[in-house]
Amino acid sequence: MAESIGENLKRLRAANNFTQGQVAKYLGISISMYQAIEAGTRTAQLKYLEKLSSLFGFELSMITSPDKDVVENMLMCAFRVDGLTTEDLNQVASFKEIVLNDLKLNRIIAQ
Repeated sequence: MAESIGENLKRLRAANNFTQGQVAKYLGISISMYQAIEAGTRTAQLKYLEKLSSLFGFELSMITSPDKDVVENMLMCAFRVDGLTTEDLNQVASFKEIVLNDLKLNRIIAQ
């Protein structure tokens, strides 16, 4: 499972044009630790996966999916911007969290 999580995170990071360094700094971890998470040689702690779900705009349960279509759907929320600071990444994550919560509410209301 760690490999599919890492592979999915790598695809999401690349689609958003973020460097491993930017994401590691956003998470408050070393670059080598983040590289190990992407490589699947280290399991990401839940607190990091929660932050990544906000940054990349996906529901936490989706990141473990080996289904490439699920990841492709997560990429719909990707956008490319160069030169973002850690504070910028925090703002992006906050915005995507609002969007995800709105989508969840709409699904609940539709039921």
